[in-house]
Amino acid sequence: MKVKFDFEAINTRLKHIPFPEVDLVVGIATGGIVPASLVAHQLGKPMKLIHINYRDEANNPQRKQPILLKPLDLPNTPCRILLVDDISLTGSTFAVAREQLKGHMVVTFAMKGQADFVAFPEIDDQIDWPWKAQPAVVRELED
Repeated sequence: MKVKFDFEAINTRLKHIPFPEVDLVVGIATGGIVPASLVAHQLGKPMKLIHINYRDEANNPQRKQPILLKPLDLPNTPCRILLVDDISLTGSTFAVAREQLKGHMVVTFAMKGQADFVAFPEIDDQIDWPWKAQPAVVRELED
C-alpha cells in the first residue's frame, strides 16, 4: 500500500521541523530535488544539487553502492549545509554526499527514513509523492 501526500500536507509538516541555521541547502538529485527546493524556499536559502545515483526509477538498487555522477562546486570557506534527499533507507547515499562535502558542517534531512531530521518518521509504507508523475498522466500529456 502506498501512502499519498499532497503539497499542502508536506508544507505543513516542513513548517514544524526545527531546522538548524544553515547557509546552503544541497539536494541529492534526482529524488531530493523537489524536497530540497521546498526546504530552501521555506528557509530562504540558496540551493545547489549534488548528482548521486544508486536506485533506478522503480526504486530498486542498480549498483552495489551509490556513485557520484557530477561533482558539486562549493565555496572554499566552510559553510553550514542542509543535505536533503527524499528517502534514506541505509544512509549510503548521504555517506557518499558527506564525503564530497568534507570541511563543511553537514546536517541531513529526508522526507522518510534515516537522517538528522525526518519529515515523516512515522511512515513505514511506500509514499506516493505528489511530484512523481504517474505513467498514465505522462502518456496523456505526450498525446
